[in-house]
Amino acid sequence: MKRWDEKPYYSLNYYLKHTFHKKIYRVALDAGMTCPNRDGTVGTGGCIFCSAGGSGEFAGDRNRSITEQIDRGIIGLTKFHAQGFIAYFQAFTNTYAPVEYLRSVFFEAANHPLVVAISIATRPDCLPDETVELLRQLNRKKPVWVELGLQTIHEKTARYIRRGYPLMCFEDGVIRLREAGIPVIVHTILGLPGESREDILATVKYLNGQDIQGVKLQLLHVLEGTDLAEDYKNGLFSVLTCQEYVDLVADCIANLSDRIVIHRLTGDGPQKLLLAPLWSTSKMQVLNQIHHKLKESGIWQGKALETSCLQCASPR
Repeated sequence: MKRWDEKPYYSLNYYLKHTFHKKIYRVALDAGMTCPNRDGTVGTGGCIFCSAGGSGEFAGDRNRSITEQIDRGIIGLTKFHAQGFIAYFQAFTNTYAPVEYLRSVFFEAANHPLVVAISIATRPDCLPDETVELLRQLNRKKPVWVELGLQTIHEKTARYIRRGYPLMCFEDGVIRLREAGIPVIVHTILGLPGESREDILATVKYLNGQDIQGVKLQLLHVLEGTDLAEDYKNGLFSVLTCQEYVDLVADCIANLSDRIVIHRLTGDGPQKLLLAPLWSTSKMQVLNQIHHKLKESGIWQGKALETSCLQCASPR
């Protein structure tokens, strides 16, 4: 069993500590973009779970410059004694703009003296060649990560959530980003309506075979004002209990390659919008339960893969 500073998985904190050798925090930014799934290019309602803020409820004020947003974010994090910051372009689709505009906002962030890396959340269908080339150039100045919202590999679920692109588009995006030397972090959602434990683990196992460097395991949140909320209120699906989620995360960790950094084990839903599950507001308690489950069950990242390899190698 591998140990990552006494955690049984390859955490983002461990990666940051051993990459930058100082305490790093993330500052969430809003660069004033929208999404092709909102403006009519792909769709108009956005993904079924996405609120009006486009996953940017915790981001900065889009009416302020990128530098101002970073500075204000740093002030809010002073109590954590951070020594460096990741500029996280979070709200909406952050490569969905003309390349010259992207150049201006990305390099503005990279030029901030306390920013050590740039993280850009986007869609794989919003990565034209000129944008990938820009990211390659940006990566020479400061490390760049691109976060892709895959959520699931299952096309039936993808249609339900109105993701708006096929799996092959995701695969193409990963290949082109990696050819440009850009690390890729993938967002997955656990607890999507209609998906079984086996379906979710199939997504995790699929990611093991992709050239990705990180993953976010995100709990499905039902937010007021979304189409998902209407389906929930109409009794079309139920959300995971806390114990079901803890058990599921443990299974995902056991089945995830230990070369992949785990950036998130759960998620924050804005409390003013959160309809369900309400237990998720106690984030630290959820994390503590996950860690307890891993310890109690003797689970570490990749354990199921190691067991499978041993069984394949054993004489019959």
